[in-house]
Amino acid sequence: MTETVIDLIRHGEPINGHRYRGHNIDDPLTEKGWTQMWNAVGNYNSWRYIITSPLQRCQMFAHALAQRHGIDVTVEPRFREVGFGEWEGLSHDEVKIGRSAEYQAFLKDPVNCRPQGAEPLDDFIQRVGAAFEETVARHQSSHCLIVAHAGVMRAVIAKTIQAPASSLYRIKISNGGVTRIRQSQTGGVLELLNGRLSG
Repeated sequence: MTETVIDLIRHGEPINGHRYRGHNIDDPLTEKGWTQMWNAVGNYNSWRYIITSPLQRCQMFAHALAQRHGIDVTVEPRFREVGFGEWEGLSHDEVKIGRSAEYQAFLKDPVNCRPQGAEPLDDFIQRVGAAFEETVARHQSSHCLIVAHAGVMRAVIAKTIQAPASSLYRIKISNGGVTRIRQSQTGGVLELLNGRLSG
């Protein structure tokens, strides 16, 4: 197997401000969100395939980018964001202030102190990891772009660098930020985090 290059881009800013969306709230991007994503990729178009989360904050840009450059796009349901249960729809401040004890417990132990009804973190990491492994296997020796969410990108990065699930929320993922992973026979290498592409 020669090297496979996987770029991942987080969706830009969605409408309705900073809130927990998880995978049940499907807000579209703001104008600023679209700009963040276009600025991140510039004129770069070396991908052979684009794979996207089914949620519109990712999928709409993926299809627009694919159309611009004539690249095939595939929707992968397993790249949807982690489910946040009762927190979905709440603003970050509503959780930090209104559910302070719950929020602090989550920060200290995000594996065992999930919001009520949230997707178990290990299950989330497993579904994202399986989808990522299949993407790498299907597109060996190629260059792909995955349009996804902060949680999905954290799960892929943690898997790549063999970090524990408890460390996921210690990885900052910016709106429109690009991550690059170069995969070879010896495993993956994280080459870029929250970057921008040019070309």
